[in-house]
Amino acid sequence: MIERLKRRWSGPGGYAQVIHIAFPLILSSATWSIQHFVDRMFLAWYSPEAIAASSPAGFLNFTLSSLFIGTAGFVSVFAAQYYGAGRFHRIGPALWQSLYFSVFGGIFLICLIPFAPPFFKWVGHDVQVQALEVQYFSILCIGGIPAIASSAFSGFLTGLGRTWPVLWVNLIATIVNLVLDYTMIFGNWGFKEMGMGGAAMASVISVFISALMLGGFIFSAENNRIYHVLKGFGVEKALFFRLIRFGLPAGVQFFLDMAGFTVFILLVGRLGAVSLAATNIAFNINMLAFLPMTGAGMAVSVLVGRYLGKEDVGAARFSVYSGFHLTFVYMGTVAAAYVLIPDVFVAPFAVQARDPENFREIYRTTVVLLRFVAAYSIFDTMNIIFASAIRGAGDTKFIMFMLLGLSFFCLVLPTYVAIETLGMGLMTAWVIATAYVVILGLSFYARFRGGKWQTLRVIEKRI
Repeated sequence: MIERLKRRWSGPGGYAQVIHIAFPLILSSATWSIQHFVDRMFLAWYSPEAIAASSPAGFLNFTLSSLFIGTAGFVSVFAAQYYGAGRFHRIGPALWQSLYFSVFGGIFLICLIPFAPPFFKWVGHDVQVQALEVQYFSILCIGGIPAIASSAFSGFLTGLGRTWPVLWVNLIATIVNLVLDYTMIFGNWGFKEMGMGGAAMASVISVFISALMLGGFIFSAENNRIYHVLKGFGVEKALFFRLIRFGLPAGVQFFLDMAGFTVFILLVGRLGAVSLAATNIAFNINMLAFLPMTGAGMAVSVLVGRYLGKEDVGAARFSVYSGFHLTFVYMGTVAAAYVLIPDVFVAPFAVQARDPENFREIYRTTVVLLRFVAAYSIFDTMNIIFASAIRGAGDTKFIMFMLLGLSFFCLVLPTYVAIETLGMGLMTAWVIATAYVVILGLSFYARFRGGKWQTLRVIEKRI
């Protein structure tokens, strides 16, 4: 027993190795989670319409961006497998292919701005909410190129296991964003009061800073000597299309996951501002638990890629279960807190609310919704870890098709029928969302157990 515990802690793919890579990524994801939480908290203080509009517009922007962010960020798997195979000079060229894709994605997002007004009008939220949704979405789209490029830069560093620079950059960007939020939303410290527009502009400025800093870490003489980060400049058709072949399904997976919940939120918004605001707050609170654990998922993906590059399938599998154990303990603890002490999470949104009377109903509804969040958080552990595991091997098409089917047939369609056809309310919608997460988690676990991922590789064979 003692030997097994020692191996679980310090062996290849053990707890220590997972924590070494995951800890900075967990903190990095936590900074983004805190940034998101405080941003929404400030908007809740500003007005009920602002908090109601923030998630539909923000989710829509992130959903559309996620297709490109997920594809560009997939360079982490290439970097990990090249690193494990000892072919360091191929990592820089892989990064450049993802950067070219980033530029394309950013231009595409900017081209969507003229379509925002008719889209949000079609969704049918309150007129005041619609105007804020258009404003928020349009400004966020301007930051598309640096946001996607940041994903590529982070993927490069993460694939090498160099996760501390990612943490420091995200921490600085978060501080910048929160300071700008405080000044630009409310008009503090001599700034003009900009409300929703100020929150969006703060996000764009911070992501520009993040991309510049990450690029500064990567494009050094040392990295050029080892990884060819400058020598690898140029389009390599075979490598670019291999990135698209494996990375695009990962981007589509990211897109479908976000799209399902975006449509869910848009449908809930048709139940009224209270239901929409409470749902937005509950999802934002959930991000406090979910996003940090995506760091553990990224670590598992990197270790799977690295050990498969070394042709050590046993260590790859071992690292997945190490990541699952650690993540399960954390998610279970937070889920218990959602049920036992929900006020700790909801109260910050009410502290400075300008319309406290209207916010009381939102507050009570959010407390109930956190019980649903607690129920599905446990199964989110399976989504995070086992999807990341098979992603690190390159089994991205399965993830894409699984999400395509389940998000439509288990989330979007049932929610639409429940709200639009049967006239059911908010709680029915959340029962559907919880069931969807449970089914998704079990499906990824079954795929991992099937073992097909063990034979997959994204890098080319040696000649």
